[in-house]
Amino acid sequence: MKVFKFGGASINSIDRIENVGKIIKSHSNEEILIIISAMGKTTNALEKVVDAFFAGQNKEALDLFEAIKNEHNYVLTQLIQKEHNCLKDFYTEIEWLLHDNPVRDYDYYYDQIVCCGELLSTAIISAYLNEVDVANTWVDVRDIFRTDNNFRDAVIDWDITSTKTHEQITPLFNKTNFVITQGFIGATDENESTTLGREGSDYSAAIFANLLNAENQTIWKDVEGVMNADPKQFKDAKL
Repeated sequence: MKVFKFGGASINSIDRIENVGKIIKSHSNEEILIIISAMGKTTNALEKVVDAFFAGQNKEALDLFEAIKNEHNYVLTQLIQKEHNCLKDFYTEIEWLLHDNPVRDYDYYYDQIVCCGELLSTAIISAYLNEVDVANTWVDVRDIFRTDNNFRDAVIDWDITSTKTHEQITPLFNKTNFVITQGFIGATDENESTTLGREGSDYSAAIFANLLNAENQTIWKDVEGVMNADPKQFKDAKL
């Protein structure tokens, strides 16, 4: 079993999502847990929604979120020919909150709203892969990753998370070779969404790789490679 992680830049356009599909399809004979980040700059856009909401500007927050919805709906319709409602529940979850008034601290609302980015991107890609006959199972990682309630920098409860991983993730590979879930997010024992800190998707992938005793973990990037040293300091640095 392997773990793949795709960052937001790897899925920030129709072409790149289709390319991710080709990569995954080329590994069709392997069992792979796939972690996916929010698309492009979605996290930044959702942060603006949080700011407006917490400032009491509910209409502005809803308008900003509507723009995010439109972007994701467009991507979904470009990738999938038939009507698909895979995003509806996530939209409702956020809009229900945005019609309310904040009564808790900023970090709490940050996590409840920003977590939507990963849920939307993974739902789209899972649906797209099934559309092109790459069978996969979508999982809400909030059902797996148990954390404390230190919102925006939550700490993993390793015992519970390990148990849930083995009880709920491992059996899924008996049905499909690909399991798709989110990076960056988790949930408390009261089912409140949490985030693991910015750039937490790599950490999420590492957690799964560790708990599943994966053969390896691959972080796919939108660049050709990385330098083995700083080329400004070492003239013989290589790609």
